Amino acid sequence: MFLLGTLVNGLLIIIGTLLGKLLHRIPENMKGTVMHAIGLAVMVLGLQMGFKSENFLVVILSLVFGTVIGEYFALEDKLNKLGDWLESKIGSNGQGSISQGFVTATLIFVIGAMGIIGALDSGIRGDHSVLYTKSIIDGFTSLILTTTLGIGVLFSAFPVMLYEGLIALFATQIDRFVPQLLMDSFIKEMTATGGIMIFAIGLNLTGITKIRVANLLPGIVVTGIIVSVVYFYEIYF
Repeated sequence: MFLLGTLVNGLLIIIGTLLGKLLHRIPENMKGTVMHAIGLAVMVLGLQMGFKSENFLVVILSLVFGTVIGEYFALEDKLNKLGDWLESKIGSNGQGSISQGFVTATLIFVIGAMGIIGALDSGIRGDHSVLYTKSIIDGFTSLILTTTLGIGVLFSAFPVMLYEGLIALFATQIDRFVPQLLMDSFIKEMTATGGIMIFAIGLNLTGITKIRVANLLPGIVVTGIIVSVVYFYEIYF
């Protein structure tokens, strides 16, 4: 079942959120420090991923053009409006903002190489080990995030499952028309581009900045376009 890893990922996010809801009485100072610790860890992870690039110019161009697209379509605002709509229907119950929890958790769980690579493995080879590993990380992270940001973290499970599920479904056919060399190059540059975004999330979690990270997301698509152009240019020219 090529969607097994995706379903496990979503389930552990939900379980982690529910456990975090039960532990919401953790002292504020402790929660704040833990959130800063997560932010620092996320920043280090982002840096590690960022150094995977073999052509950093691709990363820069992807981020620049991706940000232009994201700002033009105001993706961050639309994501926030979706979170606000959820909050208006459910209410925050005094524990964090549902909008903030949904947006922050969605960005953390969606951005990055593990989701894409794991979903590709699930679809191409039926190997769910990468997504299982990501599920454990996401479950623990959702628990901690919920103690600070509230129940909104739970709703991030649905875009995560949709995102990974679509990639896994696409991956069942991808090896028929995408050369392996092109796929390897894309994964490396996508990892680096996503790493910069993850670093930005870490900065936001520590309160250092308020970068509109959702507006950077089109950079992942731009990475695929640039890598493809370079690949075919080198072949035919």
